[in-house]
Amino acid sequence: MVEHVVKVEKKSGELPREQQLAWKIAEIAAKAKDVEIDPDVQAMVINRIIDNAAIAMAAINEQAVLVARDKALQTEGVGGATVYGVDNKKSFGSKEAAFANAVAVRFLDQDDTYLAAEYSHPDDNISPLLAVAQHMGLSGKDLIRGIVTAYEVHVSLVGTGKGTGICLHKHKVDHMTHIAAGTAAGIGAMLNLSTEQIYHAVNFAVHNAVSSRQSRKGMIGSQKEFVPGFSAEIAIDAVNAAMHGLVGPNPVYEGVDSIIAQFLDGKDAQYKVDLIAPGEKMRRILLTYPKEHSFEYQGQAVIDLALEMRKQVLDKGGISEVASIELQTSHHTHHVIGTDANDPQKSDLESSRGTLDHSIMFAIARTLETGEWHHERSYQGLVGNQPLQDLLLKVRTSFDQRWEDMYHDQDPAKQAFGGKMVITFKDGTKIEAEKERANAHSFGSSPWQRPQYVRKLTDLTTGVVSEAERTRFLKDVEALPELDGVRLRGLTTKADVVKLKALETTGIYSGGQRLGQRKD
Repeated sequence: MVEHVVKVEKKSGELPREQQLAWKIAEIAAKAKDVEIDPDVQAMVINRIIDNAAIAMAAINEQAVLVARDKALQTEGVGGATVYGVDNKKSFGSKEAAFANAVAVRFLDQDDTYLAAEYSHPDDNISPLLAVAQHMGLSGKDLIRGIVTAYEVHVSLVGTGKGTGICLHKHKVDHMTHIAAGTAAGIGAMLNLSTEQIYHAVNFAVHNAVSSRQSRKGMIGSQKEFVPGFSAEIAIDAVNAAMHGLVGPNPVYEGVDSIIAQFLDGKDAQYKVDLIAPGEKMRRILLTYPKEHSFEYQGQAVIDLALEMRKQVLDKGGISEVASIELQTSHHTHHVIGTDANDPQKSDLESSRGTLDHSIMFAIARTLETGEWHHERSYQGLVGNQPLQDLLLKVRTSFDQRWEDMYHDQDPAKQAFGGKMVITFKDGTKIEAEKERANAHSFGSSPWQRPQYVRKLTDLTTGVVSEAERTRFLKDVEALPELDGVRLRGLTTKADVVKLKALETTGIYSGGQRLGQRKD
């Protein structure tokens, strides 16, 4: 590994591009074709494509997904990419398909996660890479190389311990910025572009992918699930511009008016980014972890903990006998999805799903009430559920330095994202327990392998996708290294059990007049 130090220029133009972070990223991507990919890395790429299909199809008829898909449907026949839910004999524009698929994957908030200096969902890179690979007629090996590169860059920017990584959330900047960099690098690697072309693509992508985190405060709307869609479009456009010889804004990280100087730590900032050395294998996809539950990652271990503690609650008479619940945890869990967020909507059952899947109070109360966490049922029948509302208001979070230290531990085997839960009953008795990592985590009690990803696909798509279609999809995705460009179209699944909903409203894309259909 090579630790790259990122500093802002003192005056414009003084930093040679070979010393810039975007150039270093571009070098990794341009040389990816010469680096062998290990079998366990390749297997994880397949796992994550299965994971994306599972969560995308489970959300296939959600309103935000309908809106995103409607945009893609208007491009039928003008591109080579496929769209989740739609028969893969039909093809669509690559950028529009990438947008629709990325929104579908993110909607349930059950996609993979990586947490370090920044927070991220690295599989946000997969939808645009798949769409471009299909559109350009690339092979399965090309797609694997692109995905592995995107994950490598994304994880490096988020951080790999020892003080590395570029933190965005501290300055209320969305992690879309790192997604776009990873996607641009991954597409560049997949297309075998030159270092210079990828450099300009990364510069374009990062510059245009800066947005605030207001999307995660207050009454959370649809922006959160649209973020990877916008990032996908930005990155695809960025690579396209660079392929035509256009020059991106540079240095995008170190410039005097760059993202670091103007949006992050400022002109005196210094960041460290741990990058692989020339010829070194890309393995950082293996550092990322799946989500078993459709909830913000910091809630994964806590939901597992609540499930384990529920029997004790029932033995004490059930949730009606609970006087208070305290979760002692890290700063992020307390401040972002806990009571220190000071968002009353997070304790209101009338709030949107996007708000409740970022409320640890809701996660604890709902799990203790029902004894399960389900991607649909856990969010249904909430309004008017007074016992649940009463319990929800009894949950509080508190900051604990021990959990904060474990959250930022440099050893992945010791890094923890959970907490300690103390439940006090009306008779004054207490029960308490703690959990460091989610069961499905790489260092959890039952780390996920291929069978768990396949089970997730079955669980989330039953009633949406037939067994025959799931079998067909799994056959294609598990043969990914041998697939040619035509068979890449099989990497999205169609909804052949449930009918795809159509929008009941008219927007710009569906309401426009196509050429040849104008009324004079």
